[in-house]
Amino acid sequence: MKNIAIGQAGGPTSVINTTLVGFVKQAMKENKLHFIENGYDGLTHGQFSEGNETILKWILDHEHIPGACLGSGRYAFTDENISTAVRHLKKMSINTLVFIGGNGTMEALNKVGIEAARQKYDLQVIGLPKTVDNDLGCTDHAPGFGSAAKFVAQATRDLSRDLYSMKNFEQVRILETMGRNAGWLAAASGFFKTTAEEGPHFIALPEKPLDQEQLLKAVKSALTNYGYAVVVVSEGVAFSNGKQFQHDVVGGRAILGGISKQIEQLLKEELKVTARAELLGMSQRSFSQSVSSRDTAEAYQVGVVGASWIEEGLSNVMVSMERTEKKDYEIVMKPASLQAVASCGERVMPLRFIDNLEAYYKWLAPIIGDPITSYPPLAPKNTVFTHY
Repeated sequence: MKNIAIGQAGGPTSVINTTLVGFVKQAMKENKLHFIENGYDGLTHGQFSEGNETILKWILDHEHIPGACLGSGRYAFTDENISTAVRHLKKMSINTLVFIGGNGTMEALNKVGIEAARQKYDLQVIGLPKTVDNDLGCTDHAPGFGSAAKFVAQATRDLSRDLYSMKNFEQVRILETMGRNAGWLAAASGFFKTTAEEGPHFIALPEKPLDQEQLLKAVKSALTNYGYAVVVVSEGVAFSNGKQFQHDVVGGRAILGGISKQIEQLLKEELKVTARAELLGMSQRSFSQSVSSRDTAEAYQVGVVGASWIEEGLSNVMVSMERTEKKDYEIVMKPASLQAVASCGERVMPLRFIDNLEAYYKWLAPIIGDPITSYPPLAPKNTVFTHY
């Protein structure tokens, strides 16, 4: 029997609790569980809850609830804090540490494993992936992304219809997505687009500097041809001067955002149109009605696989999702070393997708997973409205 501690860290997703439940259901059969409150902050300060019957039932009830039920957040996990965290684990005789998280979480988890070895403490370490940005290395994608991409695609389609109906009053909307330095989410905005008239009419990704002339040309063209324009921009996009927009810094981490307001001002000044910037906001990672069924299934399986690896003795690894070459979509879960994941840094969109969004949408389709009701054309074909 193992003495296991598990926590959640970083920004939540709509399925991070699903991964937790998958892990707990598998691990609780033969092991003793402890739950870390508030991520690495709780690990540093010794905030653990014992997995008694009441706590276990409460956690299992969160299988389809967004947010991180154990508490997550961001925390400056310094070398001193890491050393303190290992001492807490030793004091409680915890011999397996598991964290659900993204890039920063896996890097921190790798450091905990190294520090445990330095303190000559035998600690098994397992990482379970999650991200809405899809910027986690050494995996095809991670739980949380599919649902966030589905939300962005749906929101863009619906907001485009809304703007189309108001184009005699408002001509341009700029939608800002999450994603940090990777454009996976912003690019997903066009997934449900079926005609040129539908939005988005321009998508800006962080992988390339924003060309103002190209933006203005695209918006002008949409206004001329369709009477309205929808622009989608990732929060990490920078103009050609390379400057990203930050609205805050928390714990040494830059909180990106604000590029949509800059574009709004640019379009108002240059094109003399009515424009509005809108943040899609935290709904991208928490809107339960847009959760992908495939995302849910994979999130759960990641937890189950991670728990099974504990019994097999694997350590210092993250559960990686690898897409097979089969024609039908299939994912195989394999171990990726935490060191390799940490070394990868942020995984950005490859040029083969940036330059060919149709190829990206083909890759994305099985992750979004669920059939979506199609919309009729924006206007009836070959219809001429009579003016009286």
